[in-house]
Amino acid sequence: MEKQKAKTGPKKKVGKKQRRKRKLILFIVEVLVILILLVVFYVMSKLNKINNTGSLDAKKLNINIDSETQEVLDNYTNIAIFGIDNRNSGNYESGNSDCIMIASINDDTKEVKLVSVYRDSFLAVDDKDSLRKLNAAYAKGGPTGAVAALNKNLDLNITEYVSVDFNAVMEVVDALGGIELDITREEASNMHIWIDEMNEVMGTHGKPVSGPGVQQVNGIQALAYCRDRMSGGDDFRRTERQRIVVGKIVEKAKQADILTLNDLVDKLFPDISTSLSTTEILGLAAHVKEYELADTQGWPFQLDTKMMEKSIGAVVVPTDLETNVDLLHRYLFDVEDYETTDEVKEISKAVSNRTGKTAADTTRDTNPLVQDAAAAEITE
Repeated sequence: MEKQKAKTGPKKKVGKKQRRKRKLILFIVEVLVILILLVVFYVMSKLNKINNTGSLDAKKLNINIDSETQEVLDNYTNIAIFGIDNRNSGNYESGNSDCIMIASINDDTKEVKLVSVYRDSFLAVDDKDSLRKLNAAYAKGGPTGAVAALNKNLDLNITEYVSVDFNAVMEVVDALGGIELDITREEASNMHIWIDEMNEVMGTHGKPVSGPGVQQVNGIQALAYCRDRMSGGDDFRRTERQRIVVGKIVEKAKQADILTLNDLVDKLFPDISTSLSTTEILGLAAHVKEYELADTQGWPFQLDTKMMEKSIGAVVVPTDLETNVDLLHRYLFDVEDYETTDEVKEISKAVSNRTGKTAADTTRDTNPLVQDAAAAEITE
């Protein structure tokens, strides 16, 4: 029996219009692929300007918090930021950190809190628990040692850092076309001291502002404002100025157009050293428009000052460390009645024994958890 041949309809001819349509679709796909590759190439070329040091050795970072605290902190991205004056050496791996900050990002709300840790804070700066000014930790152990000191003294789990040449502030502000600051009469009067020094060292030709008031400042003026320790408030006011400038930069960068941002990236990235990988940087950058700088504070919140021996000099004493770490966790992570680790308790006792300072000796209380706690100097 002869097999029946399957009936097949007449073959449809592909018309010229359909062929053109397919070619057009293929062309569009090819163009999109090329554009995506160009964007990737562009982004990678920018990120390659950053000095990426690779991940820090987790075993050396002094992360000693318990599982309950770790679970809370897992909802936050905490990054250590160090301002390094490397204009002479170009080296980000050593030297005292002129500025020490912690950027804490709430991963759910994208709310950012910025804490300046006073560089003269009298804390344990190495594995031997040597009590010195905190900025010595960077000089002794580079970024790893500095991050480890923050984790040890503050019960944190920081694994990432960013070191920035302090003079990058100047270039970024200029790339943004300046920022607006409210300059006091004293700050305006003292600004020439810092600008004259920078002109001499860097070969720049900066000029101070003409007087006090709200005004647009350029890069060298903003940097002089950040460095000023002579216009009252010592390092406390200086770190506040630094946080003000960071806030103004973030505010203006969020409103900048693509060409301005491109210029900013070209100026800033070569002045950065970081442990963050390209993937991590891109992950953070993806939410940059969502981030909101909610608040900035200086830490320790409760403190006194003391002149130590000549080799150490004047220090900031947390009064006491245990209380200040509890307040910090309440401020950053909304943890009530935080129980510090035994290590923090021991360091707190050592600081009190060495300085003779306790909670009763607090002369400056800026506890942000208390309403109207703005920079209160305690009087007898």
